[in-house]
Amino acid sequence: MASSSGDQFVILTCTNLNPIELDAGKDKEILISTENIQSWDLDTILHHQTVKIHAYRDRLIEQSSYFHGLLSGSFSESSSDSVSVQWDLPTFMNILKCIYGWPLDVTSNNFLSLFEGALYYGVEMLIVKCRTWFSEVSLSKDSEPQKVQLEDLIHIWNFGLEHASDFVPELCARYLARNFMWATSHKYFVKIPYNLLLDSIRHPCLTVESEMHLSDALLIWIDTNTEQLDCSNWIEDDLTVILKECVEQIRIGMLPLWFAAGKRRPSYFSKLADESVNSIVRLVKIPPSSLINVLEDVELKCLRIRLTEYSEKVNLCGCPQMTAAILLLSVLDSSDLLDPTSWKILECLDKDQCRIPSSLLPTLSFEAVHEVDISKCPALHLDSAIECFSKSFPLLRTIKAAYLLNFRTTTLCKLVQKCPLLCEVDLTVDPSPLIPTKISVVSSSSSLMPPVSNKSIVGNSSLYVTSVYHPGPSLSNITKLTLEGRNDLCDSDLEFISKYCVSLVYLNLKGCISVTDVCVSNLIRRCIKLHSIIVCDTYFGVNSVRALCSEFPDGNSSASHGKRHFDSLASNLQTLHMSCCHGVDETMLLELMSQARMLKSLCLSGTQLGDNALYNFSGSSLEMLDVSNTMISGASLAHIVRGNTGLKYLNARGCKNLFQQQSNTSGIDFSSSFPCEEIFVELGRTCKLEEIALGWGFSHLSLETLKPAITSLRTITVGLGGSLSEDSLRLLPTTCPMLESIVLHFQVLLSK
Repeated sequence: MASSSGDQFVILTCTNLNPIELDAGKDKEILISTENIQSWDLDTILHHQTVKIHAYRDRLIEQSSYFHGLLSGSFSESSSDSVSVQWDLPTFMNILKCIYGWPLDVTSNNFLSLFEGALYYGVEMLIVKCRTWFSEVSLSKDSEPQKVQLEDLIHIWNFGLEHASDFVPELCARYLARNFMWATSHKYFVKIPYNLLLDSIRHPCLTVESEMHLSDALLIWIDTNTEQLDCSNWIEDDLTVILKECVEQIRIGMLPLWFAAGKRRPSYFSKLADESVNSIVRLVKIPPSSLINVLEDVELKCLRIRLTEYSEKVNLCGCPQMTAAILLLSVLDSSDLLDPTSWKILECLDKDQCRIPSSLLPTLSFEAVHEVDISKCPALHLDSAIECFSKSFPLLRTIKAAYLLNFRTTTLCKLVQKCPLLCEVDLTVDPSPLIPTKISVVSSSSSLMPPVSNKSIVGNSSLYVTSVYHPGPSLSNITKLTLEGRNDLCDSDLEFISKYCVSLVYLNLKGCISVTDVCVSNLIRRCIKLHSIIVCDTYFGVNSVRALCSEFPDGNSSASHGKRHFDSLASNLQTLHMSCCHGVDETMLLELMSQARMLKSLCLSGTQLGDNALYNFSGSSLEMLDVSNTMISGASLAHIVRGNTGLKYLNARGCKNLFQQQSNTSGIDFSSSFPCEEIFVELGRTCKLEEIALGWGFSHLSLETLKPAITSLRTITVGLGGSLSEDSLRLLPTTCPMLESIVLHFQVLLSK
């Protein structure tokens, strides 16, 4: 019986390659058996220097070509009942688990060690398991953080080449291609082997947000690696080949014009930049219907935006050559690119309406795309673009269309209809040239849209309101809407937004000088989920503040309690920016501040803000505070600082009363004198600032007092009434080691 047992079993003697510090009285050796493999405690087992494993001989021979040759061949070990194993012990234990049929999880941390062990011991079952896992990872559409780190991917690639594993390099290239945007932000990106980089950018799954991102990444890689020419085996011819092969993958006609023009300075990329600029200018001059006739097949293919099944963001910002025709070419199947039907569609794009016939739109669908940026694309007809978005990007949630003067509220309506999942819309234009006091808004313009009935809306009755845009549109899902600088926005436009965008939580109306206070207040009353409001340089006034402070029923209240609980929109605000809103007097500011207890970001620059309002502010969560160009005193500002220890950004420039010895404007009984440095003492004791802007009363001594608060400072601005001496400037790099920006207004610096 003993002999029979010896024929069935073999003892595998495994020595831990890393010396183990054994506890006193603990055995150096442990004996275990594969018969009870299900109860193995690896943590305990691996804390022994030597592990002896009683294993079934037949199972080893059956599942491992290594043990098959060793135990059933002509080797001396064939008749032995003991085999010495020299391998990484944790890895070998997992290999045994697989051999004996127990579940084994392959992860990015153990893939390479398991795959190497599986190849060495010839465990086909584990090789298949590793290959399956890597294939699933490279093909997965999961947008969660990457399962394989870039440095591990490089090691896996090199290992695959060394061991002639054909599937490994191919899967590595695919994985890098589909996760290219993630890889470009990684410090190991410049260490990617050239062949792996080239295979990935040639791969059909290459996924980037724009050609600019691809170009930038390749330039960074080339710059970093050419610096190492002297200490490598590369020669000049190698560099020429590398540059040619890399830049040939860039679709130069799809680069932003400003980016291409900026790369024309003398360098190895200058020739390509010149070609790109010429190509862009040529495209701007070609009408949509002539694209197919004028351009060759190769050029047409290079005009296609890079879209794959993994694309999540499409960035076309700053491309004046971008038209609806090019957008359509990008979402057509390659086989339909030169189909006569496609020509007919392009011809339709040249007509007055510039709309794509929906019946002639055999476009592909890219369901992963959730964000599109078409900012600064003046030639892109928006109605046609929206048609493409609705069919090719059905799950679109964010659209950025900043600096497009042809975007009207009617277009927003169509966007809401065609892209029902849309949550965020950015329609910013530059507001800087606008001067509100020069424009009359006695009656807000309605040229863009006929007046809409201004009936009050109760409960969900807004669901049934009809609009002149189209009959009975459903409520949109838009939660974040940016209309900054749009002086073409009128009351009737805002009325539409207030009725069908009731889910808004963020609204930016900065510089919208053609809407009235009454209409803004109506919107506030309807959009009761608002927690962020940007209304700088508008006619936001008393009516709007009253709307913020008025009570509305709390949906969480219970009727069984016999009474209703009320709250106000102001009490839930997290962001309120209302600089230069002169229509709000100090009395209304006091009421607003007394309710806005949840604010994190507050901008009251250039308003009628006084001490009384600041003293009534009960919030303790402020991170950003801008009270520049107001009449507040140092005592009231110190009160705010004292109660908001998380303050990171403070702007108090232009506050002439900040350090007045007499301060009695608030009507509240506080000390009539306030030491000039007290506010800086309070800041130094309370806050860790990242940005600060000061003027009146600021000096070299103030900087010394502020030292504890500015160790993490990134930006400092000193304005009129403040003085930052040359000695102070010299101290800034050591006092503020993270400083990035210094802005000096009306400062006198004497050069020596």
